[in-house]
Amino acid sequence: MIKKIFTLLMILSLTIFAEGCGGNDGNSTKNDSENKLVIYTSMKESLIGGIIEGFKKQNPGVIVDYQSAGAGKIMAKLEAERQSGQMLADIIWTSEVPDFYDMKEKGMLEKYQPSNFNEILNPFDDYDGSFTAVRLGTLGIVINTDKIQTEPKDWEDIATQDIYRNKFGIADPALSGTAFMSVALLEKQFGWEYLERLQANGAIKSKGSGRVVDDTATGELVACLGVDYITAAKIDKGASLKLVYPKELLMVPSLVAILKDGKNKEIAKKFVDYVVSQEAQQMVADSGTVPVRTDVKIPEKYNLPTPEIAIEKGIKINYADVMTKKEELVQRFSELFK
Repeated sequence: MIKKIFTLLMILSLTIFAEGCGGNDGNSTKNDSENKLVIYTSMKESLIGGIIEGFKKQNPGVIVDYQSAGAGKIMAKLEAERQSGQMLADIIWTSEVPDFYDMKEKGMLEKYQPSNFNEILNPFDDYDGSFTAVRLGTLGIVINTDKIQTEPKDWEDIATQDIYRNKFGIADPALSGTAFMSVALLEKQFGWEYLERLQANGAIKSKGSGRVVDDTATGELVACLGVDYITAAKIDKGASLKLVYPKELLMVPSLVAILKDGKNKEIAKKFVDYVVSQEAQQMVADSGTVPVRTDVKIPEKYNLPTPEIAIEKGIKINYADVMTKKEELVQRFSELFK
């Protein structure tokens, strides 16, 4: 009984995500439930907003409710719903790849291969339809160009140069799926000693992937480990930022999956088809991140790698293996960056 009450309270406490909620049409009723799609996502409005509107135009009468938060909060909410037997979401869309392997192992995901799957690039050798990559997110060193005149040449620069001392930020991997994957990739490529050198040079743990870029834009930090489309949105608004890519590319696939216990799987399948369509993938590219299609135009102003290069040059990692080490890595990072 106590466990049940705790679970219900956990669901209630997580209903409103800290980073804000996406919109719905504002006029849904109980009778609309059969035509309502609920999406839990870590994507920001600058990326997902246009895609939601495009999907609704192609599917008149469908109501879309999307709720946005860091991957850690999303997974806590989903776990609470799973334990209570009341799954509210139909779709999950985040960049914390190990979470999808975990959900797959728990039997939470509905296998579905998009009808247009042969038109996209797939970064997974073990793909079975449990989840599908819908963007090839990249991270690099985001610099404040008012503070940094000479671009860093490689990852070692931010761990050793005085100009970054106590002024370089990393999002908390306990809160952000993208941050977790970036830390896992850096550890895979350079070893834990690299992260220790970052900490020794005063690197700062920030609250989230958006916050760390915000703090770099204001000059509180001179640079950070930043996500492509979050940085692009700031640059579009006039921020003095530049995303620099060292040769070891951090590429983190952003995944969409259908929840097996969701209420509207057929509508969810249509959404998965749409998000990898040429129309939606052009929106992905226009928001400043790498699409999974090669037949869309990537704006030159963002200096992004092509989808082919993102897959070819991205640091390779065994995602299933990372899943087993996630808790240990997050704890170790938290202890190092207190």
